[in-house]
Amino acid sequence: MQTGSLRLIRLIVQRDLRLALRHWDQVIQPLVFFMIVTTLFPLAVSPSLDELRRIAPGVVWVAAILASLLALESLFRPDVEDGTMEQWTLSGQPLALMLLAKTLTHWVLAGLPIVLLAPFVGYALGMSHEAWPVLIASLALGTGSLSMLGAIGAALTVGVRRGSVLLALLVLPLEVPILIFGARAVDLAMHGESAAGPLNLLVAALLLFVSLGPLAMSAAMRVSVES
Repeated sequence: MQTGSLRLIRLIVQRDLRLALRHWDQVIQPLVFFMIVTTLFPLAVSPSLDELRRIAPGVVWVAAILASLLALESLFRPDVEDGTMEQWTLSGQPLALMLLAKTLTHWVLAGLPIVLLAPFVGYALGMSHEAWPVLIASLALGTGSLSMLGAIGAALTVGVRRGSVLLALLVLPLEVPILIFGARAVDLAMHGESAAGPLNLLVAALLLFVSLGPLAMSAAMRVSVES
């Protein structure tokens, strides 16, 4: 990647991080939701560690997917409403790269904290220490794919008033394979088996979304801005 492209990505990431610090309550909302969901399951299902250990992979991954949806509505909408996105489309800079930078920032703010908290959640749900590396790796790969898919959905619905419900309906079916691969990888690791297969599928999915996702986001955003 050329130096100019890297500098463009760095500037957008820095800008979005500064804006996020001004609205820190929105930033921590997905993380708080993730912690609440995973904490309530032992109260609702059973305090038995054997029972919790059995459902732990599904609990963690469902909570991660739902938490990732919370921050998507505001991913592009503020920039569209204040005219920033229109200026970006007319600037002559690669819009796909700029939207990729915003998606990267979304992952840093919404996905990375979930990855870092995963071992603590796993411990609370009775996961063995041996499964933690796979849990962290699967969430790191999976949340990256979730951010890319969510950004595509956000670009498609950014011109729709109160499009959060439509966004969820568009994105959730596409995230089901990520949920299956991620939960399966953790489950295999918990039983002492190799999780290479599901992890490889998560890597392939992430590479596919990173390669094609920015182009889809750019095309959808141009349509939304021009309409």
